[in-house]
This record gives sequence, structure tokens and C-alpha cells, in this order.
Amino acid sequence: MTKNLFYLTAMLLLLSCSREAMPEPGPVPYDVSGRVADRFGIGVEGVSIYHSAAESVSADGEGFWTIPHLSGRDTLWPVAQGFTFTPLSVEVDGPASNILFEASRIPDATEAMLFNWFSQQQLDNGLLESAENGNIVSLYDNALAAMVFMLRGNVARAEKIFDFFNARITTELKSGPGGFSQLRERNGTPNNHRWMGDNAWLLIALNTYKSLTGSNRYDLLAAELSNWLISLQDSDGGLFAGYDASGALMNYKVTEGNIDAFNAISGYTSFHSRLLGFLKRDRWDAATQSLVSWPGNPPYLFALDLHPWSYSIFEQFPVATLTEARRFLTTQTATNGVEVTGYCFDEDKDAVWPEGTGQMAVAFGLAGMTQEKELHLSELKKLLIQSQVYANAAGFPYASNPATGYGADALWPGADTNIALSGAAWYLFAAFDFNPFAAGRRKDIPAGERFWVE
Repeated sequence: MTKNLFYLTAMLLLLSCSREAMPEPGPVPYDVSGRVADRFGIGVEGVSIYHSAAESVSADGEGFWTIPHLSGRDTLWPVAQGFTFTPLSVEVDGPASNILFEASRIPDATEAMLFNWFSQQQLDNGLLESAENGNIVSLYDNALAAMVFMLRGNVARAEKIFDFFNARITTELKSGPGGFSQLRERNGTPNNHRWMGDNAWLLIALNTYKSLTGSNRYDLLAAELSNWLISLQDSDGGLFAGYDASGALMNYKVTEGNIDAFNAISGYTSFHSRLLGFLKRDRWDAATQSLVSWPGNPPYLFALDLHPWSYSIFEQFPVATLTEARRFLTTQTATNGVEVTGYCFDEDKDAVWPEGTGQMAVAFGLAGMTQEKELHLSELKKLLIQSQVYANAAGFPYASNPATGYGADALWPGADTNIALSGAAWYLFAAFDFNPFAAGRRKDIPAGERFWVE
């Protein structure tokens, strides 16, 4: 009995010593992951995500990041020069995924003046005149302006533009031959052709709004615009240009407007399939891997905007179309006396076109050709004009110097000296890596119908 008691006491002593020798279990390591994206859901590359001990990982090309083997409670915070983030930081104490940091670019001095010009240019009725000195309001330009406001985070100003057109669905969009007028006076009175392409741009801006906000506020306006655009499709799949001021059908087909409508109409349907068939048969130049503008007219076979727009609209589009655009590259002495290099409207190369040069910069950014993008934005800055009307505001002229547009017609007086809306819009899109076609770009086009893919 005494012997058994001795062994029992010894065993208890050993167990007690073993427990004291065993360390307490430490925190279990865990992983966290997430994404950095702008307000449009586009990933932001290169942002550093810091955690304890000032260690960090970098977001990849789509904005995704992962931090492995964290321990205990920790705090994460994003850092990148020229950006602010929401939220500023996130606290974690276990596995987590889908942590989102929204990145907002801080405008530099030039960008701030451009944004300021847009804000002050907006009229009480919501519209913006297309130039600082004039009484012309362009539908296309106002679609661009709405996206500029959304880019800046000022959705309310974009809604003022949309509200103007939303109030005129019955009296204009669905009246007579349908569609909104390309141009109108500053008081809102329409006075011109109902171009298909301009109406497609309003729908593109509405798609961007829907993607950004998720709101159904303008669903009816978007649906009626879609119906009108689809009604213009011809038996060959192409879309007629719209209706002239007298209400007569303009029975020719503008390539730019056709690809705008392709992007603007949601999804991928027989409408899109038939339209691609038309582009393949009638507007595709396999030798240059580019869409053409004016078949049968060699001097104006190509137009600059088709190159950046087609690359920005169609997934997997050949980057060769951007290098082919060199046919429009020119150096001019601008009206302000500065030598500037950029892209012309067409192959006469008699002016630098800020809008088109900005379009190319957008496409270069999308293609990862950052050096080319930054070069052309730097050249455009040479054309910057301080506003004659507003404080701390600036913009770009429509053209660097007096010249002709697409074709032989001379540009209007003031095209080289007055601020025009479109150049500033495309400059800002490029500077902020914003593709205005992004909301309608992914359409799951069948591989066999992507005629531009070799």
C-alpha cells in the first residue's frame, strides 16, 4: 500500500512538471487579402498595403493583394503617392478576404484647374456649353462632362445633366423621328440633326452612372435610348447615322457612331452580332488591323478617333491599331507660339487635336504604354489656356492652330484660342486612367465573332 502510494505521488509530480514545462500555445497565423480600386471598380496597381512592423505588400495590376501569416490583432493601411483612401485603415484579428480600399487620385495643379472649369461652366439647367465663348451645347460634350463629374466624385452635377434629358423623353427623345438633338442653345432649345453617335454617348455616360451608383433613377431614359439606337439598324447590320433637322433619315453609316452604339447597348445580343458582321465586311482593314471610316475615299479612309476608340471598346483588339495611328502624328507651332506634338484629325496633319491626342493617351494607358501616355499629356499641357471668365480655371483649345478638321473644311474662328470642353475631358480621363467605355466593354463576344483576333 505504501509502495503504491509512492508511485502515485511520483506520477502526479511528473505530470505537474510536464505541464509547467509546456509553453502556452501562441496565436494561430492567418492570411488576409483584398483589393484596391477606384470608385468605378477599376483596380489600382502598385499601392503598398502596410501592416505591423511597417512591412508591406504591393497591389498587383488588378489591384489585388494578399498578406500571409499575420499573428494576433493587426492594422492594415494603404499608401501611394497622389492618392487618398477610404477607409484609411482596417483592423483585423483573424482570416479575412475581400477587404476593399477605395482609392481617389489627388488632382495636380493642372487637373484641379480643369475640374474647376467644368464646375463653373455648368449652367442652371444642368447643361455645359461646349466652349467658353459661345452658345452651343453639344450632346456628346455633355455626356463627357457627366463622366468628368463622376470621375471627380461629384455625382450630383452629373445628375443635373441627366435630369435635363430625362425630363425630355416624351417631348424630344420619342417625338417625331426620335433621338436627342446633337446641338442646342444654352437655354435648351434643340436646333440640329439627331445623330446616332451622340445619343450613344449619352447612353455610355448613363451606363457609367449605373455602374458607379447602382441607382435605377435613369433606367427608363437608358431603355428608350437603347430602343432608338436599335431601331436604326439596317438589314446589313450597320446603323444609319440618324435623322437630319428636317426629320429625314441620314441613310449612311458612320463607323465611329456604330462602335459607340455597340458599346452602349447592354449585353451581347443579335444586335451586336449583326453589327460586328457589318464592321467585318465593310469597315475592317486587315493590313493595318484597324477599322476604317470612309470606304471608297482613300484620302479619308482613316480617322484618328477610330484607333483609340476601337482599342478601348473591343477586348483583345490588336495594339497595332495604336501604332498605325502614327499616320496622324504631327508637330505644329501653336497659336500661342509653342511647338507641340500630337495627333491630327486626319492625314493632312495640319493641326494638333487635343481631344484626339487625349483619346490616344487613354488607349495608351489601357495598353500599358505608360511612357507614350505621359509624353502626350505633357505635350498637351503646352496648349493650356487660362480661363477668361473663371478664376483658377483652365482648359484646352479645340485645335492648336487654324486648320481643317476631318476633311477639307476649315475650323471655325476661335477653335485655336477658346477653351473647348472635349479636350479637357479626354485629358482628365487619361490622367486618371479612366476608360469611358469600361461599363459596356465586357460582352462575352463569342471567339468566332472576334474578327480582329488572329
